[in-house]
Amino acid sequence: MTGKRTREGSGRVKLEAVASAAKVSTATVSRVFNEPDKVSEAIRERVKEAARALNWIPNAAGRALASSRTHIAGAIIPTLDNEIFAHQIGGMQAVFSNAGFTLFLGCSNYDPLEGLRQAEAMLARGVEAIALVGENHPEELFAALKARDIPYVVTYSYSKLSEHPCIGFDNRAAFARITDHLLSLGHRRFAGIFQPVANNDRVAARLAGVREALAVADRQMPDENLLIGPSTLEFGAESFSRLMTREGEARPTAIVCGNDNIALGALMAANALGLKAPTGFSITGFDDLAISSRFTPRLTTMKVDNQAIGTLAASELLAVVAGHKTRPQSKEIVPVLQVRDSSGPLA
Repeated sequence: MTGKRTREGSGRVKLEAVASAAKVSTATVSRVFNEPDKVSEAIRERVKEAARALNWIPNAAGRALASSRTHIAGAIIPTLDNEIFAHQIGGMQAVFSNAGFTLFLGCSNYDPLEGLRQAEAMLARGVEAIALVGENHPEELFAALKARDIPYVVTYSYSKLSEHPCIGFDNRAAFARITDHLLSLGHRRFAGIFQPVANNDRVAARLAGVREALAVADRQMPDENLLIGPSTLEFGAESFSRLMTREGEARPTAIVCGNDNIALGALMAANALGLKAPTGFSITGFDDLAISSRFTPRLTTMKVDNQAIGTLAASELLAVVAGHKTRPQSKEIVPVLQVRDSSGPLA
């Protein structure tokens, strides 16, 4: 009796049952879960339907041992509390899933050491590729990936000078363009409301873009006009009130925000103070959240195709894993300036 239970519970017997139900060979069943790109979509669906009907799940540990493959990829993002990263992960998930890969997700909470711990845990579980957000990670992380020959990409940022493969956009150039837009409208007194720069190379690049564009126009943003704090509606509202309750020349006419969340909070405070953009001031955000074009006034911002970033990142990583490339190629996504009601000519 014991022998019978062992045999019935073995992977071989169950694999044969799935093959019989799907009317394919056991080798085809194996390919569906190990090398899905070598099997037609119709057969893949037939095999997976048979597997579901028989409540059969391939043994990942056995597959990895037999093939030296785990079919696991990893992604480490800074926060779960932001829809932009949800779009990026959604793009990755679709590509990895179609290739038969499972995606492990880690969250660093903007702590480089936590990101390192997440990466080490993924490496211990045999991930075959990793996507990171930004370049602000401990050198030990990149060294560990290179030592194990694990392909990786840096997402949500892009620089031609980077030593890492980048899938994203030039944060500095994007904010220089936003600032140029406000300068073209006649604004000369600028302020900024930004999320923390510490452990966030993307924010540092955005601030650099603002300052560089102002310098070209022989302008600057005084230190007291730059407010740094959490990426919340509350901080945006509080900062706007501090800036716009000043008198005369001390009050800015243009406010550049680090993202839409902060800018929307600022607009909420403006309504409470009886101020309205763009007649009393102009304000910009970044990300083009779903609510930004529906808020009153509609927010001028930058739209980034974050799903495309995720899709490209996963595709580049899979190309390396499959042996089609030796290294992921950098890809630049160019943000689109969405000029709306919250910015206008200096009154």
